[in-house]
Amino acid sequence: MAVKIGRNDPCWCGSGRKYKKCHEAFDEKLEMFRLKGFPVLDHKLIKTPEQIEKIKESCKINIAVLDYVGEHIGPGVTTQQIDDWVHEVTVRHGGIPAPLNYNGFPKSVCTSINDVVCHGIPSEDIVLKEGDIVNVDVSTIYNGYFSDSSRMYMIGKVSPEKERLVRVTKECMEAGLEKVQPWTPIGNMGHAVHQHALDNGYTVVREIGGHGVGLEFHEDPWVSYTSEENSGVLMVPGMIFTIEPMVNMGKEDIWQDEEDGWTVRTDDGLPSAQWEIMVLVTETGHEVLCW
Repeated sequence: MAVKIGRNDPCWCGSGRKYKKCHEAFDEKLEMFRLKGFPVLDHKLIKTPEQIEKIKESCKINIAVLDYVGEHIGPGVTTQQIDDWVHEVTVRHGGIPAPLNYNGFPKSVCTSINDVVCHGIPSEDIVLKEGDIVNVDVSTIYNGYFSDSSRMYMIGKVSPEKERLVRVTKECMEAGLEKVQPWTPIGNMGHAVHQHALDNGYTVVREIGGHGVGLEFHEDPWVSYTSEENSGVLMVPGMIFTIEPMVNMGKEDIWQDEEDGWTVRTDDGLPSAQWEIMVLVTETGHEVLCW
């Protein structure tokens, strides 16, 4: 917890208001839950209204980029073309593609096709064909603030099995979103995601999860989508994180390509799907900032 603030001192959030009129009640409630054993976030990860508005501006670009991809993607498109679109549209709007050179990642976007779970690297040699499903994961920096979301695209006519996987994965994300409520553990969200996948005969990747986002590309907390109810960090107003389950048609096991150091695939070669949204916890529930 932060150093004790006087009730008449300026609030730690930067609002300019006195602490007693701003976040004192919030901090008292947070401390009550902490004493009951709930993990809580550091103040620096609770976004202020000003920060939230700036993050929303970044989100507008991210959404516009994915809209553009959806309007142009189709059979015969290379994943490098998708990368070119993402870079051009992002820069045209004044943003910076967050993945480019992030920990050495060589491209502006991740493109993950069929059995690729995540972190697929765009290439001139990878051409989308009829029947493919592909996740396009876009992340944007705008005036120093970060946004992050991804969508699934079905290329031409896909098999009923792939169509169902894409649809149910989106339902998993939506089931998790329904559980995003202030002053409840984030494990409730992850449990709802996992249960919907299991109910439909699918599995959820355990090793890779979501994350806090906004002031940095990846912040605490790490977010599991196979969690138990009433576990994990407390969701509180001002917290922003991603819901991005990776749902496999077959087993949950995955492996990472040692040659490129990034691409993650299903171990059994069966398809995987993912949708990602960015969610703000509010006083009364939640707000989806980016999709």
